[in-house]
Amino acid sequence: MKAFLQAIQTKLATIAALQYIDEDWGQMDSYSPNPPTKFPCALIDITSLNFSNIGKDNSANPINRQLADGTITFILADIKLSNTSHRAPQSQKDNAWTIWTIIEDLHKTVHGWKPTEVSGALMRTGLKRIRRDDGIQEYQITYTIGFANV
Repeated sequence: MKAFLQAIQTKLATIAALQYIDEDWGQMDSYSPNPPTKFPCALIDITSLNFSNIGKDNSANPINRQLADGTITFILADIKLSNTSHRAPQSQKDNAWTIWTIIEDLHKTVHGWKPTEVSGALMRTGLKRIRRDDGIQEYQITYTIGFANV
């Protein structure tokens, strides 16, 4: 999983708007108003994996082989300092909607991409807004993935 997480981190580094990319170890939890991150940020987590046995390979270590399928979660967050009301200046609205450009860029970057040779492609399954009271816009985007011979 280490190589998998590193591959994703390297791939997300191609999104120029992101100022901080890391494994999710709780940076957005209980740190209000000063999370230990720069904004906008992307946090990566292997949320769950389910394994099934597919047999043995005596030349491998361990010899028991498995398939895995699971969920990878991306947290995208940015500080929203201006509003997007109908009468706000267009430049102000453009800045306030930056998170949506980043969400689209993340999707274009990872959807259908295979991070490692033993993984399948990341396929988006959900997007959820995380309500906050500190001016940070936070979205949780989930992707499914499969792994073979692990």
